Amino acid sequence: MEKKLVFIDIETFSDVDLSERGVYQYAASPRFEILLIGYAIDDGEPVVLETVGKDAIVPELEAMLKDPRYLKVAHNANFEMTCLRAAGYTIINEQWADTMVLAEYASLPPSLAGLSSVLNLGKDAKLDTGKALIEYFCKPHEEAGELGRYLPEDNPDGWRDFVEYNKRDVIAEREVFKRLRCYDQPMDHDVFYLDHEINRRGVAIDTDFVSSAIALSEDVTERALNELKTLTGLENPNSNVQFAKYFREQGYDLEKVNKATRTELYESAVPPNIARMLELKDIISKASVKKYQTAMKSVCADGRLRGAFQYYGSHTGRWAGRKVQLQNLRRNKLENLAEVRELVRKKDLPELEFRFGKDHINDVLGQLVRTMLVPSKGNKFIVADFSSIEARVLAWLAGESWREAVFAADGDIYKSSYSQAFGIPVDEVSKDQRQIGKVMELALGYGGSVGAMKQFGAEKLGMIESDMQTLVSKWRATSPHIVQFWYALEDAAIKAIRYGAETKLNKGLVVKMENGCLAIRLPSGRKLYYQKPSLEAGEYGDQITYEDVGPNNKTMVRQKTYGGKLTENGVQAIARDCLALTMLRVEAAGYKIVSHVHDEVIIDARLSANVSDVERIMGEPIDWAPGLHLTAKGYEGAFYFKD
Repeated sequence: MEKKLVFIDIETFSDVDLSERGVYQYAASPRFEILLIGYAIDDGEPVVLETVGKDAIVPELEAMLKDPRYLKVAHNANFEMTCLRAAGYTIINEQWADTMVLAEYASLPPSLAGLSSVLNLGKDAKLDTGKALIEYFCKPHEEAGELGRYLPEDNPDGWRDFVEYNKRDVIAEREVFKRLRCYDQPMDHDVFYLDHEINRRGVAIDTDFVSSAIALSEDVTERALNELKTLTGLENPNSNVQFAKYFREQGYDLEKVNKATRTELYESAVPPNIARMLELKDIISKASVKKYQTAMKSVCADGRLRGAFQYYGSHTGRWAGRKVQLQNLRRNKLENLAEVRELVRKKDLPELEFRFGKDHINDVLGQLVRTMLVPSKGNKFIVADFSSIEARVLAWLAGESWREAVFAADGDIYKSSYSQAFGIPVDEVSKDQRQIGKVMELALGYGGSVGAMKQFGAEKLGMIESDMQTLVSKWRATSPHIVQFWYALEDAAIKAIRYGAETKLNKGLVVKMENGCLAIRLPSGRKLYYQKPSLEAGEYGDQITYEDVGPNNKTMVRQKTYGGKLTENGVQAIARDCLALTMLRVEAAGYKIVSHVHDEVIIDARLSANVSDVERIMGEPIDWAPGLHLTAKGYEGAFYFKD
């Protein structure tokens, strides 16, 4: 029996800044309140419930929310689910769908306003008056009397407009759902539900440690800033504009003082006073230290960071980070992490300066950012990640047998890559040669050439362009099936766009046109969509272009792509599907995932739990990827770090 659809949109008030603190703190505030609940059943007329000042739940709405015969649909459903749950309503994850997720599946703008424009919703579009109304009714105002907020009776006409705005949002959601339902990915629904639960569960933050790190950073930053003021005479040398102007006056033409320009100046043997200014500027500009401040703003009252992950945050389906950006944390190279971490907790600045030097404290704090994530009291972390998963997937997808053999034996692909290229035994590959093999592997798997070699550090290894070109040729010669796969995938995309042809490639990959898009069906059954594809004349023949979401997340811009890039998309998407399936398996085994970073899971585990069990689960065969050799390495500990 097909479910009835309930399209839901709510308007809320809270004294907590939603954009700064996130929905979990927002909805937990004692002043949080639902103002309007708009809903429509199937194609019925929207109903708007005005709930201002009402503590009791609405019986008919609660009945629908609990009834499995109704599929609840919202745009950015996590907001509705979290807020309704905070208000006392029953929320069952598996009974919800999200039109924003449908937009992300389709590679369209995630915002309802952006979708209204791109999809040309016309009379069904979201009203553009909503921003001012939300500002008026949904946020606190100091000038609004004793309550510090505006109520419906303060502006009856505005309130009527607000009710209409809510109703139109319901209508817009319904129209978006109708148009984008064809992009749904049913095989990924369980991943969506798990994502909501992980975000709701949150991860514990060691707030005492974070507070100490912030205090230390403020001390050393203030000291560096005062010294920089003395040297430059500037009122605010932390300003890039002021600092760049000062340098121009000293004879250095800098548009902006950034890491690259500092490096160039260091290499040009600048005078000691100029070098010192740059060092001080570097000390006060350590961006990684700011993550501590973001964590303190984002952490909930119980000490847990919630809502840190955006499901389907990229075209490939990989997650993106919110707030603290856990997907983008610095690596730690410090020895004795626990000991150094304890010095920070105690704010023992003299000992830290003795060990690392007074100019390096912010760098030390930056390396310790990961360690602010801790398990629940009485538990431990189990952290495990896939080993070289992209390289494994690429070899499997292209059928590069010697690479698959390396991974099946859990060998070192960097050594093996150099060995294959230069015809020497793997056990004779030196440490320096392994580094060259690493650059080759990182740079060349998706059609990269000399430019990619440079990007991944070839010049730092002393290579010139002719050396790099030699390595590119050798790598491609020893991995012919990967090279062939680039061209086969590009050719399949061109045939689909030009003729509407469907092409079946290795491992169940299928390329075809679907819903007016170029579609790549992955082995898992999930699909990648490329909107409005076309062929244009390029330097080397047909150039594939398509529309993708622009940097403002509201409009579409035309992008170019090619076989190597399509291969990268496919490999990263398959690797993501491996992680997603593994997360479901880990949870099914009774473990609680509290965070995940790229190809790594972080589990809040009982002290009796065994890391080898998690490694075993992550290495289990995948039905839709027969022959793909996956292994995972893990560790356990009292805080998170990069092993």
